[in-house]
Amino acid sequence: STVVALENVQETVKVCMLIMLVENVSGLSEDDGDFSVEMIPEMRAAVVTFTGNTGEFVKKLNQNHRAKRQNITARCLELTRSVRAENIPPNTPSDYITVYFENKKNGGAQVVDVQQLPDEDAAIITFNDHKGNA
Repeated sequence: STVVALENVQETVKVCMLIMLVENVSGLSEDDGDFSVEMIPEMRAAVVTFTGNTGEFVKKLNQNHRAKRQNITARCLELTRSVRAENIPPNTPSDYITVYFENKKNGGAQVVDVQQLPDEDAAIITFNDHKGNA
């Protein structure tokens, strides 16, 4: 899959509007499973995950007059081997976090490092390869 970040998404923008914008620009259909959209309001962003080839989506969206009017921009996201997990209870052993993410029900990927952030009730989990955090 290909992942694209939509940035400068105002709080007033609804996910259904973004879905229609992506459909209009890409010619693909969310209903057909061609892509999905996840809002990240605290970052004024959204993430579009395409299941197939996106073609020239980023270029087309950045030239789209509706996107320009809303000041929405698109960029491809790089593959990463790390994820941030939040709401981790205090004093949770890093071994527990490792076993949790290596469990098949939770992804089943090999964890190579857990960096706990106790002040934030979070951890950065690094996997052996980028497929582990999908």
